[in-house]
Amino acid sequence: MARKPNYDFQKRQKELARKAKKEEKKKAKQDGKESSAPEQEVG
Repeated sequence: MARKPNYDFQKRQKELARKAKKEEKKKAKQDGKESSAPEQEVG
């Protein structure tokens, strides 16, 4: 008899990946804002 797939595990992994990607995007956006802000003040 074949094993039943663990959908809960798959769902949790997908959620974690999505959350990590979202955090990475948020951090990149903040880093971009902070680094571009001084350039605008100087110019």
